[in-house]
Amino acid sequence: MPLSFTGPAVALSALREALGGGPLALNWVTNAFMLSFGATLMAAGALADLHGRRRVFLMGLGVVLASALAQACLGGQGAIVVFNLLRALQGLGAAAALAGGTAALAQVFDGTARMRAFSGVGTSFGVGLAFGPLLSGWLLGVAGWRGVVLCVAAVALAALVLGLRCMPQSRNPQAQRLDRAGALLFTAALALLTWGVLQGPEAGWSSGAALLPLAGAALALAAFVAVERRVQQRTGQPMLDLSLFRYPRFVGVQLLAGAPAYAFVVLLVLLPVRFIGVEGMAPLQAGQLMFVLSLPMLFVPLLAGWLTRWVSAALLCLAGLLVCAAGLLWLGGCAPGTAFAQMAPPLLLIGLGIGLPWGLMDGLAVSVVPSERAGMATGIFSTVRVAGEGMALALVGAGLAALLAWRLSALAAQAPQAVQAVEAVHATGRAAQLLVTGNITEAMALLPGLSAPAVLAAYGQAFGILLDVLAGITVLTALAVYGFLRAGAPTDTGTGTDMAHA
Repeated sequence: MPLSFTGPAVALSALREALGGGPLALNWVTNAFMLSFGATLMAAGALADLHGRRRVFLMGLGVVLASALAQACLGGQGAIVVFNLLRALQGLGAAAALAGGTAALAQVFDGTARMRAFSGVGTSFGVGLAFGPLLSGWLLGVAGWRGVVLCVAAVALAALVLGLRCMPQSRNPQAQRLDRAGALLFTAALALLTWGVLQGPEAGWSSGAALLPLAGAALALAAFVAVERRVQQRTGQPMLDLSLFRYPRFVGVQLLAGAPAYAFVVLLVLLPVRFIGVEGMAPLQAGQLMFVLSLPMLFVPLLAGWLTRWVSAALLCLAGLLVCAAGLLWLGGCAPGTAFAQMAPPLLLIGLGIGLPWGLMDGLAVSVVPSERAGMATGIFSTVRVAGEGMALALVGAGLAALLAWRLSALAAQAPQAVQAVEAVHATGRAAQLLVTGNITEAMALLPGLSAPAVLAAYGQAFGILLDVLAGITVLTALAVYGFLRAGAPTDTGTGTDMAHA
C-alpha cells in the first residue's frame, strides 16, 4: 500500500509525458487511490465480517493486481483518465485487503502474539514508506513508469499466493448486513468534497464547478449523520457509531490520526514532484532524499512504544509533533537547488518527530474507549486516518497553487513585457497549476518575459509559506491532542503501563 501511494508520486512527470493530462487529471493520480481507499475502508471491514476475512482479503489483492496490470498496458496521450479510474479501483482493492487482512490477523493471534503480529504490519508500512520512494526512483530510471506500476503488481501477487496457501477462513456469525445507505453517503461526501477542492484553483472558488460539489458534500454529510443515527436506534450497529465522539480522548485520537496527513504524508507527494519535475533532479537522487525523510519510520515507532514505560503517550505525541513542526519550518527555508547536505537534516527531523505519534496511534485508538467498542473505534480511526490523508493532499495542493499564483502575479507585475501577456490569458493561475504537478516547461511558456531562476525563486517562496502554515497547523494540533488525551479518567484497556494514562 505505501508503494501504491508513493510510487506514482515519484513517477508523476513520466506519467504526464506518457499519458498526457492537465493539472486536474494529474492531481487525481494520487487522490483517486486515497479517496476510494479511505471512503470504503469501514464498509470493507463490514463485508469481511459478513462474507469471510480470507475471501475479502484475496479478492482485494486480486483487484490490486488486475488494476496494476491494466495500468501498465496503457499508453498514448489522453489515457490518464483511464489510469485514474484504475487507480480508484486499486484503492478499493487495497481497502478490502487491509480490512480483511487485519481482521483475520486479530482472529488468528491473541494477547502478546497479536501485538507482535500488528507490530509486524506497522513495520511493513514503515519499510514501504522508507524504501518505496527510493525503489520507485530506481525503477523509474531503469524501467520507466511501468516498472513502478508493475512493482505493486509483483508484491500483490506474492501476498495473494501466500494468502491462498497459509490463511485460514474466518467470519463473524453475528455480523449484520452492510449499511449500504451509510456507505454510499459517506463515499459521496468525500468524493464531492475532494472534487470541489480540486476544482477551486482551476475554475475559481466562487464558480459553480467548485461550489456545487462542496454544497453537495455538505448535504451528503448531513444525510449520512441522519442515517447513522437512525440505524443506531433501529439495529444498534451503524457503520459509524457517532456516540464514540462523546469520549474526549477518542476525539484526541482522531485529531492525532489527521496530524501526519498535513505534517508528513503530503510531503511524500509534494516533494518528489518538486525534486523531479521542478528542480530537475534524477529520480534516484530524489528517492534518496525521500529515503532520509522516511528512514525514521523504521525504528522511531518502536522506540515510542518502549518510551511509554516512563513517559505518557500524550506527552510523547506532543513532543513528536512539535519536533515535526520545527522540521517543517526548517525545510521551508530550503530554496530550490539547496544541496543534499542542507536538505537532509530538516527532512530527517520531520521523520523523527512524526515517528513518535505514529508508533502510538494504533494502540491509542483502542485504549481510549471501553474494550467492547474497540472494533468500531479502530474502524473509525483507520477511516479518519486514510480519508484525512486524501483530503490533506487536495487541500494542500490547492493551497500551494493559490500561493504560487499570488507570487507569480507579483513577479509578473515587475516585468513590463510579461504583464500584457499575463493579463491577456490569465496565465499565472494556469502556470501555478502546472508547477504544482511538476510541469515547469509548460508553465514557463505561459509566462513570457520571466526567467527560470525568477520562477524557481517564486516557487520556493510559495513552498516555504506553505510549510510555515503546515508547521502552524501541526503545533495547534499538538496542543489540542495533548489537551484531549489528558482529559477524563483513564480506561483499563491500554497496552502498557502508561498507554492507558494517555
